[in-house]
Amino acid sequence: MTARSSLRFKIASEPWEFNLIHRLNYCTFVEEIPQHQASASRRLVDPFHAENTYVICLDGRKLAGMVAFRGQRPFSLDQKLERLDDFLPSGRRCCEVRLLAVERKYRNGRVVWGLLELLIEKVKARGYDLAVISGNARHEKLYRCLGFTPFGPLVGQDPVQFQPMYLTLESLEERLPAFLPAAAARTSPPVSFLPGPVAIHPCVQEAFGAGPVSHRSVTFQQDLTETKRRLCALTKAGRVELLVGSGTLANDVVAGQLSLLRQAGLVLSNGEFGRRLVDHASRWGLEAVNVAVDWGKPFDLAEVRRHAVENHALGWLWAVHCETSTGVLNDLAELKEICALRGLKLCLDCISSIGLTPVDLRGVYLASGVSGKGLGAFPGLALVFYHHTPGAVAGALPRYLDLGYYAACAGVPFTISSNLLHALQTALGRIHSRRFDQLVKDSAWLRAELRQAGFGVLAAEPDAAPGVVTIVLPKTLNSRWAADKLARAGYLLSFGSEYLLARNWIQICLMGEYTRESLGRLLGELKKLSATF
Repeated sequence: MTARSSLRFKIASEPWEFNLIHRLNYCTFVEEIPQHQASASRRLVDPFHAENTYVICLDGRKLAGMVAFRGQRPFSLDQKLERLDDFLPSGRRCCEVRLLAVERKYRNGRVVWGLLELLIEKVKARGYDLAVISGNARHEKLYRCLGFTPFGPLVGQDPVQFQPMYLTLESLEERLPAFLPAAAARTSPPVSFLPGPVAIHPCVQEAFGAGPVSHRSVTFQQDLTETKRRLCALTKAGRVELLVGSGTLANDVVAGQLSLLRQAGLVLSNGEFGRRLVDHASRWGLEAVNVAVDWGKPFDLAEVRRHAVENHALGWLWAVHCETSTGVLNDLAELKEICALRGLKLCLDCISSIGLTPVDLRGVYLASGVSGKGLGAFPGLALVFYHHTPGAVAGALPRYLDLGYYAACAGVPFTISSNLLHALQTALGRIHSRRFDQLVKDSAWLRAELRQAGFGVLAAEPDAAPGVVTIVLPKTLNSRWAADKLARAGYLLSFGSEYLLARNWIQICLMGEYTRESLGRLLGELKKLSATF
């Protein structure tokens, strides 16, 4: 239940509430909008009343407004429009929203937005992500403002006609907060537990906000050299190049270098980002053997070793160090040992591990990273670590993806943002061993508390990465709804990626600035959710 002054928003449950619903239904759709015949009872019971869930607004014992939704087919719109599904986006779970009505004296916006706010919460909780309506054609402008998409011909008869429309849940979520009183009243920003963009320390923000410097200046070159020195000291890498772009760009640079070897390799996968390495290899035409295990499990190192020993044509191995999708930290020492045994060139996606845990890149041929995530700076710089002199084959690689070209140009073949560089340089100065120790303690405490509260934590404790906790929600608790409830309480969690939504997972990531107190308060909100399943 949500309160706004004397108004109460709730799901109708009492006989007297349903009586008021029938009366408002009559006033709206008989007397005001002549859609139905008049009757002496001045009550209109909807044909789908038994299947409707009514979201209502009460002012004391008065009904200020209502809206209903139902998920059972056929919808009322099925009876008005043939082949309804042909007009709708595929792959969605659909409900019908009907009977939006507000008493005249309450038509100041507060009631409508309050009804829609609670409607979203309840629709999400039941797993719907698409709504269809028959909107009064005279109010089409309002519906478009909310994100509705009209489709098909008008239905109904003069003088009242209705426009069929649909609305995706994400479209309404994008627009609704701007209209809600709560948005205007919110004074403190939410606490971010996202994997990116992460919460940024004020000193890093200050460094980013300084005036830009030419990437051809002596000052810039000095700052770049110092930033590279700090990155190499942090990872024990021999060299590193910075590119303007994302982690995907860094992995494409790695794939480009592997293409020059003209050798087959192994690609390991135990989550979404391992799957993406498989895709990188495929797009670059690399000959690769894919060794995959179930998401959330560590690599089958015995199987990896067998492939490495038996297949003499292999020249490299590519894997993710911290699998962000599942919260598994793969065993770097074992991978190094296997590659050393066979003389394979080890390549790593360290995008989520650098800055979260000690990373030793000695013996690693190529590794990718980013300026955001665990390093705590702004996204926008891709990092590629290496020890050797990169291969140079004229015209073999696109200029922007040619690691050897960056090395030959002292790391600045193209424009690099000095703002991003200065922010990264400042963020690197804040990373120390105490941070790693604290992340281990906080993550272990969080996983234990979550399991005690009845939540499923995907990664087993021996394989769990610090700073990435993937929560497996029960089927009775929709991930989108849960994340929305937490966001309203002031905590941002990761849930919106396609692979998370498909599995009903949410994630808590400790990659940016946070406090143990804020983590404790988040846990309290999660425990409130656990009472719902």
